[in-house]
Amino acid sequence: MKNRRTIRGGWQVATLCCSLLCAPLFAQVSSYGDKQSGENAGDQLPQVLQKVGVSQHLNQQLPLDAGFVDESGKSVKLGDYFGKHPALLSLVYYNCPMLCSEELDGISSALEMVKLTPGKDFDVIVISIDPSETPAQAAKSKALYVKRYGRPETAPGWHFLTGQRPDIDAVTNAVGFGYVRVPGPDGKLSQFAHASSIELVTTDGKLAQYYLGVEYSPKDILLGLIDASGNKIGSPVANILTYCYHYDPQTNKHSLIVARVVQFGGMVTVAGLGGFMFLMFRRDVNLAREHDLTKKENG
Repeated sequence: MKNRRTIRGGWQVATLCCSLLCAPLFAQVSSYGDKQSGENAGDQLPQVLQKVGVSQHLNQQLPLDAGFVDESGKSVKLGDYFGKHPALLSLVYYNCPMLCSEELDGISSALEMVKLTPGKDFDVIVISIDPSETPAQAAKSKALYVKRYGRPETAPGWHFLTGQRPDIDAVTNAVGFGYVRVPGPDGKLSQFAHASSIELVTTDGKLAQYYLGVEYSPKDILLGLIDASGNKIGSPVANILTYCYHYDPQTNKHSLIVARVVQFGGMVTVAGLGGFMFLMFRRDVNLAREHDLTKKENG
């Protein structure tokens, strides 16, 4: 399970995953878990997140000669997907235990309400930032999200890629996507601290628009894709970042704490509704009594 705690600093609003041991009771709670590594003092980001973020490099050319392997095991160049259509770009890793799946869920959910067709009007390009991941893992993720999207005929327009560090970094540097490798539950450097964002890219491979977080407006994506198809560059958006790092799936205690906070929030909601209904009922009774007394006095 996961908690998101908002940290405000200047114009930046950062939402990071951390243990509920350091979070207020009114924090948002949703599925997927995480445990903070290191202390967080005041409005300062944890040390592990100091080099993590998204710098919006609008109009930046992507490295079209960067080489990857698609979900079928075929060697491709990033430039293979440009020239005719704009693209929606997502930088994740397929074994991510937290926000990557939410980001891809957000993409598929938003695209369900966008009246454009992947493969015909635009392409979806998902690149793993983990060089150890394989085309088989990419294929598994593609099958999952194409199925979730609900239009299997659009599968040729979804591209799930893996690659090696130099090519991955060429893309992340162009995008302004900062991330760091962090220890997983076994202590090995098998996970990544990163922010969540998607980018729209013009037909000639230039960054046209950023959308930050894990939920995206279908209307904004539709308008952004239309603009990107005409090679128009958008404007910077508010820098609201959702960070993802250090997940321990074996920490049952953390899950229990989250569950209790959720239960507490549910009890507060029920109590509030009950109190509201009681006050409304009592008011109606009083109004009825006043009405009867008025009738008797007038009678």
